[in-house]
Amino acid sequence: MSLNRKEKAVVIEEVAAQVAKAQSIIIAEYRGLDVASVTVLRKQARESGVFLRVLKNTLVRRAVVGTPFEALTAQMAGPLMYGISEDPVSAAKVLAGFAETNEKLVIQGGALPNNVLSQDGVKALATMPSREELLSKLLGTMQAPVAQFVRTLNEVPTKFVRGLAAVRDQKEAA
Repeated sequence: MSLNRKEKAVVIEEVAAQVAKAQSIIIAEYRGLDVASVTVLRKQARESGVFLRVLKNTLVRRAVVGTPFEALTAQMAGPLMYGISEDPVSAAKVLAGFAETNEKLVIQGGALPNNVLSQDGVKALATMPSREELLSKLLGTMQAPVAQFVRTLNEVPTKFVRGLAAVRDQKEAA
């Protein structure tokens, strides 16, 4: 069922709003996927904060005009599913992870702002840690020297107490 002009304008506005906040757009061909598989994929995308939709390519082309993702229009051909996320890695992780287990979903490519990605680029992006993982690693690295310093300071009284306990045990034995 085709959309009328007003409905198309609403879809274009919705996609343009998502693209304005986006850090990555991943496109995948979904030809041959059954409804149950798509439902599982949509659930994974929702949990990861990824806007996932099957859209007409012409509507998406209009939505990305004038954005940093405009170069992606060259890859828009065929029945495509669009994964748009505010985190540069989330959409790539969700779609590439699903494509590993289901051969009917084929990653076509993607884009970061002002940078078009090939299939291999999307797969490489999917292997990168997410922003939260990187922040937690950074925090752990920053805390390590302080934690080691505290352990070192704590070792002095601990050794003293062990020495006193050894002297006490020695006197009790004598």
